[in-house]
Amino acid sequence: MAKNPMKTTHLRLKPLAAGVIALLCGQAAQAQAPAAAAAAPGQGAAAAPTAVVVTGSRIPRATLEGPSAVTVITGDEITKQGYKNVFDALSNQSQNSGFVQGADFGNTHTPSANAISLRGLGPNHTLILLNGHRIADFPIAYEGTVNFTNLANIPSSVVERIEILSGGASAIYGSDAIAGVVNVILKKQAEGIDVNLKAGSTTRGGGAEQRLQITGGGSVDRLNGLFSLELSEREPLWSMDRDFMSAKDGLPTIVLSRKSLKTGNYYDLGDSCDVLGDLYQHSTVKYATKKGSYCASAKTRPTYWTTQTKNSSQNFFGSLNYELPGGTVLFGDLLLASNKSENNTRGPAWTSASTAGNYFLNKNTGVYETWTKYIAPEEIGGVERYNRQWQDVASAVSFGARGKLPGSSWAYEAGYNASAYQSKNHSPRALANIDAFFLGPKLGLDASGVNIYAPDPARLSRRLTPAEFDSITANSDSRDRSWVNNVSLNANGELFQLPAGAVKLAVLAEAGRQGFRQTPDARINQGVFNTVVQSDEVAGTRGRHAVGAEASVPLLEQLNANLAGRYDRYKFADRSEGKLAYNGGLEWRPAKSLLVRGNYATSFRAPDMNYIFQARGNGYYASSTDYLRCAKAGQSIDNCDYANVSPGFDYVQYGSKELKSEKGKSFGAGLVWSPSADFDVSLDYWNIKIDDLVTNLSADRLLRDEADCYSGANAKGSPTCVDVANRVIRYAADAPYKPGEVKQVLVNPINAAYQAVSGIDIAFKYALRTAGYGRFVWSGNFSKSFSKKSRQFPGDPINDDLADLTNSDWPNKLNTSLNWNIGDWSSTLFLSRYGRVPNAAQTALLNTTTRVNASTVYRITPRTSLSLIVNNVFDKIKTDTSGGWPNYPVGSFSPAGRQVWLELNHHFGS
Repeated sequence: MAKNPMKTTHLRLKPLAAGVIALLCGQAAQAQAPAAAAAAPGQGAAAAPTAVVVTGSRIPRATLEGPSAVTVITGDEITKQGYKNVFDALSNQSQNSGFVQGADFGNTHTPSANAISLRGLGPNHTLILLNGHRIADFPIAYEGTVNFTNLANIPSSVVERIEILSGGASAIYGSDAIAGVVNVILKKQAEGIDVNLKAGSTTRGGGAEQRLQITGGGSVDRLNGLFSLELSEREPLWSMDRDFMSAKDGLPTIVLSRKSLKTGNYYDLGDSCDVLGDLYQHSTVKYATKKGSYCASAKTRPTYWTTQTKNSSQNFFGSLNYELPGGTVLFGDLLLASNKSENNTRGPAWTSASTAGNYFLNKNTGVYETWTKYIAPEEIGGVERYNRQWQDVASAVSFGARGKLPGSSWAYEAGYNASAYQSKNHSPRALANIDAFFLGPKLGLDASGVNIYAPDPARLSRRLTPAEFDSITANSDSRDRSWVNNVSLNANGELFQLPAGAVKLAVLAEAGRQGFRQTPDARINQGVFNTVVQSDEVAGTRGRHAVGAEASVPLLEQLNANLAGRYDRYKFADRSEGKLAYNGGLEWRPAKSLLVRGNYATSFRAPDMNYIFQARGNGYYASSTDYLRCAKAGQSIDNCDYANVSPGFDYVQYGSKELKSEKGKSFGAGLVWSPSADFDVSLDYWNIKIDDLVTNLSADRLLRDEADCYSGANAKGSPTCVDVANRVIRYAADAPYKPGEVKQVLVNPINAAYQAVSGIDIAFKYALRTAGYGRFVWSGNFSKSFSKKSRQFPGDPINDDLADLTNSDWPNKLNTSLNWNIGDWSSTLFLSRYGRVPNAAQTALLNTTTRVNASTVYRITPRTSLSLIVNNVFDKIKTDTSGGWPNYPVGSFSPAGRQVWLELNHHFGS
C-alpha cells in the first residue's frame, strides 16, 4: 500500500531491479535446510544429523523438536492429502480454527485473497514468512478493517515444506507473531525438468480446474539454479449449479414494483409480469400480497451468486546461488505472481432516487412513490456481464551472501528482501443518469427538497437491451498497492563450553520499511456514478529497526534452556514507539526417547496500518438488533420485531493515529515420546492472551447503551449518552422513509479489548514396514480449544466465546491420514473431522462433520507417474436451512461436493 512519494518510488522499483541482479549473480538461500533423514531400521545409529534451522529459532539444531511445538507439512503431503495449493493445506490444519472470509466466501472485501486464522485470533495475528522473510500485506484490508497476508500466490511445486509454530514469537520475528508463525520454505535445488499437468472438476458440475507446472534446475561448476512456472485456470461455481440453492426460499425477490410511500401499498402493474415472465429462466411471476402485487422471482439471487470465484493465475519462482572460493555463497531468488479473479454476488438493481431517500414526488399522481427494478441477465447480455474483476500482481525478491566468519566457526547471513503487491479492481456501477433513464427528466424539488418527476409507467415495465444497459452503467476502476522491504544481518555460533555442552548464540539486526496506498476511482467523488458516499485515497508508511539475540544454554546433559530477546522500534504518523519482546524455553530429556518441554513468551503487534491511516470506511453488519425500538415497543429481545435483523445496519469507521501496540503473552507445556524411528507422539498445551487488542467499537454495545440511556439505566447527560447520541445516527421520527430507524453507526478502532484462548494439540505418526505388503504410515493431528474469552472494555463482563452462538470458530479439528506404499503404487486416505459450529440462525449447533479425501499414485516408468485424487469421496455437502437461502454454512463449508482430479507428472533428465 502507500508511501512517502520521494522514498517509495525508489523502494517500489528496487525489488524488481534487485530481482534481475539476483538472478544474474546469486542464488536463493532458503532460511532453512531440510531435516536430516532418520536411520532406517536395522541400520544402526544414523550418522550425525545435519543441523537445521527450525521456525521459532535462529540457532541450528540437530532435531526438529524444541521447546515449542512446530508442525511440518511436506511438499509431497500437499498432493497426497488432496490439497490443491499452499492455502488449502494451511486452512485445513487443525491449528487453523478461526472462521475466515476467503475467496469463496461470496460477498467480501477481499474475494481475490485467502487468509488463515490460527487459534481463532484473526488473520492479522499470524505472521506469514516466505523462506524466513516477510512478504507484503494484501493491499485491501480484510473485512475493511485489518491487514493480512494473501496465501494465494505461492507455487506448490517448489514447496519443500511448511512449518507452523503456534504461540508468541515476537522475540524472534518481531510484530504480528502473536498467534503464531507460518514459514513456507521453498526448495533449494533440482536436477532436470519436471512437467506436471493436473485437471478435474466436481461430479455435480461446475468449478472445473486445470493446472500446468514446469519445474527444473541444475548446476554448472559453482553455479546452481532452480525455476518453477505454474499456470492455472478455474471456472466459477454458481449457486444455480446446485439444486439445494438454485431457488430462494420463502418470499421471492422483487423484480419489478411500484409503491406508495404513504400507504405502503403496491400499485398493480397490469400484464407487466406476464410480459417479463421469461426473465430469470422463465421464473418471473406476479406475486400478490395484502399490500398489493409486484413481479418477483425465486431465482433472482441464485442466478447471480458465485460460490466459487473464477480464477486465472500465473506464478513464477526462480533462484540462483554461486559459491565463491572460501565457502561464501551469493544467493538470490525472485517470485512473481499474476492473478485474475471474478465473482458476482448481486445483480444490477435500481431503486428510484437511491441517493435521496429512495422516493420521489410523482407529478402525475401527486403521490410520493418508490419504484424498483432488478435487471435480469436476459436484458444485459448474460449473467457474467455484471461480474466484478480483480487483477493482482505480486513480487518478492531476496539476495545477499552467507558463509563463515573468517577465523571462526560462526556462520552469518547478510541480505536484502523486498515484496510488493498491486491489486486493480473493476466493479460495475450505476451511472448518475439512471434515475432519468427510468423516470424521465427531473422537474425540480418540492418544498421539502424531494425530487419531482413525471414518469411514464410503461418505461418501468419495458425490458432493457444490452445497449441501454451500457448507457446507464460503467466500471469503476480502483488501484491498491502495498510494499515492504528489509535489510538484515544475522550470525550464530558457539560462545563457550559448559560441562554439559556448548553455549550457542544467535544475533540479528534488521531495518525495514513498509507502506500502502489505496486509490479509488476519482469519478466516484465527481458525481459520475449514482452514489453519494465519498471514497477517499488512503496511504501510509512506517519504518522499523530491530536488534535481537537468542541463546541456547545446556544446563545439564538432559536439560537445555533457550532464551531470546528482541527490541523493535516503529516510526509512523509522526510518532515513534518501541517494544521489547522476550521468551524462554526448557527442554528436559529424562530418557532418550522422551522430551518434556515448556515455554513462555511475550509478543506484540504494531497497530494495523489500515486502522491508523484509514480516512473513511463503509460497510454493513451481517445482522443487528435495535434495542431502543425494542424498548419503546415494550418487547423483549427474544420476541422483538427489531432483533437480529439481516442484513444489519450500515457502519462508518475512521482510522486513529493514537492507537498503541497490542501486547500478548503465551505459554505452553508438552511431551514428545519417540521410542523408535517408526513411532512418535506429542501432547502440547497452549495458552495465548492479548491485551490492548485493537478492534472497532462494538456497534452492538453502542446500541445497548443507547437503549439504556432511554430507559434511564445510563444517566441521560452522562458522557456515555452524549457519545452514543453522536454515534448512532437515525432517520427522523417523522421521516417519510424508514422513520426512526438506524441510518448508520459511527465506529472507530480502540485499544480496549482483551482476548484469551487455550487448548491442546495432539500429534502422532506410526510407520509399519512389512515384507510382502509394503509400508504403511498412519499420522494425525488434533486440536481442541479449552477456552476462548473476550472483553470489549475494562470493567465489562468477560464473554465466553465458545458458548456464544455468534462465534463461528471451530472448537476442535482432527486430521488423520493413512499412506500405503507398495511397489509402484502409493495410496493415501485422508480424513478431516470438524467440530460443531453455530447454525446461520445462531440458535443451535450444527452436527460434527467428516470429510474424506483419497489419492493414489502409480509410477508408470521411473520418469512418469499418474495420480488420481478424489476430495470429499462420499460427496457430502453440509446443509443449514436455519437461515434460509443459500442453505449451507457459508464460509465454514463448501457447496462444491465431490471433486476429482487426474495428475500426470513426467521427469526429463537424470
